[in-house]
Amino acid sequence: MDCIVSSSTVLIRSHLTPIRSASSVSAKPLSSAQVASFAANRHILSFNSGLKRIRALSTTAIRCGGIKEIGESEFTSTVLESDRPVLVNFVASWCGPCKLVYPATEALSQEYGDRLTIVKIDHDANPNLIAEYKVYGLPHFILFKDGKEVAGSRKEGAITKAKLKEYIDGLLTSISVA
Repeated sequence: MDCIVSSSTVLIRSHLTPIRSASSVSAKPLSSAQVASFAANRHILSFNSGLKRIRALSTTAIRCGGIKEIGESEFTSTVLESDRPVLVNFVASWCGPCKLVYPATEALSQEYGDRLTIVKIDHDANPNLIAEYKVYGLPHFILFKDGKEVAGSRKEGAITKAKLKEYIDGLLTSISVA
């Protein structure tokens, strides 16, 4: 499957015809109605190109199913006042390893369900938390229980799903939440 990527849209099509030169491409400006229609429906577009169907998917945001993104204003209520352990994942949108670890974190968030809450905090948007908890590398995991950081719970850098699960299981066992 071939893929064309732009800053806001990915076009997926089973067979793309190669463009040999820029002179073979003719571009017409879009009307204001077409621009408005695209803007309103950019989350998912589909249109026909000859006999092939092309589907456009937006890539402007990362979806967070089971992981809630919080900020400094919600940190106390979500993390420090929680009645169950909370694994905080400090991330940044520009961080490659953060993007690699995200699917594993998402899957484990659903797997642990009610035993553990996993939240993520954007590094760039929350400088006070970054300074307070001395987060120097990303991604950075810290486990909190009863309003306090669990000793020895810090983990920094990219990690596989199996290693992340092993890390979390070890922490939950050490604080007796198995």
